[in-house]
Amino acid sequence: MTHKILILDDDSDILFFCTYVFENLGFTVISSNHCNDIIAQVESSQPDIILIDNWIPDIGGVKATQQLKATEHLKHIPVIIFSANSNLPQLAEEAGADDYLRKPFDLEELEGLALKYVKP
Repeated sequence: MTHKILILDDDSDILFFCTYVFENLGFTVISSNHCNDIIAQVESSQPDIILIDNWIPDIGGVKATQQLKATEHLKHIPVIIFSANSNLPQLAEEAGADDYLRKPFDLEELEGLALKYVKP
């Protein structure tokens, strides 16, 4: 069974890099450069894990994660917030995210964190 990851970041280089990494791990990758209609995006893609940038337009990663975690049929999906913010642990906690990843990150950090929640 192939697992799906939804990656939300407005930086096309990060989307490209993350897509490459996760496809090589055997994931099906869905990506978006915004978090508008986050509930609809997640419902249509049905990911096993979500990686979301804190500074993504329009509402940002914290509010988007809060919306997901407040939605009964979606709250079980692991959400990892990633950002260069110095207060990232507090942001992740405020968002209700399952984990966080500091930018810049290295390949092993990215793979390890995702594989902690989903085995491809």
